[in-house]
Amino acid sequence: MTAAALEIRQLNKTFRSADTVTHVLDQIHLTLVKEEFVSIIGPSGCGKSTLLKIAAGLDVDYEGTVELDGVKITGPSKDKGFIFQEHRLFPWLTVEKNIAADQSLKDKGVRQKVDEMIDLVRLTGFEKAYPKQLSGGMSQRVAIARALLRNPQVLLLDEPFGALDAFTRNHMQESLLDIWRENKTSMLLVTHDIDEAIFLSNRVVVMDARPGKIKAIIPVELPYPRNRVSPPFQELRAKVLSALNHVEDNNVSWHI
Repeated sequence: MTAAALEIRQLNKTFRSADTVTHVLDQIHLTLVKEEFVSIIGPSGCGKSTLLKIAAGLDVDYEGTVELDGVKITGPSKDKGFIFQEHRLFPWLTVEKNIAADQSLKDKGVRQKVDEMIDLVRLTGFEKAYPKQLSGGMSQRVAIARALLRNPQVLLLDEPFGALDAFTRNHMQESLLDIWRENKTSMLLVTHDIDEAIFLSNRVVVMDARPGKIKAIIPVELPYPRNRVSPPFQELRAKVLSALNHVEDNNVSWHI
């Protein structure tokens, strides 16, 4: 059996304020095996992003067990890369310096790794460019390269392409697949886009809301590259949509 990269067991999360208690996540059980790509989809407010932040070690106030390679997650670390909805690049740094971040490009080892990442995310020729000179898709590729430079065991992505136009979004999905295949990093993606989840993933996790819990885990056994208009793809799309249509919060608009 393939070893687990990320294992979540009996996870419960509650937000408390002065006069309210909100149960956000309820009994979440999820295993991400090494080199696997899993997408999480569900209505707004079902706790998808909260789950991702817990996996990243950005939120440690929960009940249950969250482990990376058998070790309890107690905070952020270089073993867990996190890609936000916005690229969060430093506007005063060039592409190569944004990727290196706190590491010096004067170090030959760092220089080599940065060059490898620039090639991996297809940004050769833009090493000296600043974020304001990049498109949204290019900026997100810089953010992905920065995360991968630390050689994380798992890359966590919180709707990283949500603000992009349809053409750029499709291109970025294909780029992410190329990066995943070449780098073999386990990936956990939060998305509202059904096609994106099926196009990218080995499995699609459908979440229910109030409190957030896993309603279904749908395997995607289609070979890569995937054809979005093929009958098998559309059958899986209908299966995911059917699961989503039975979640408790039906007042949502899916990217279908």
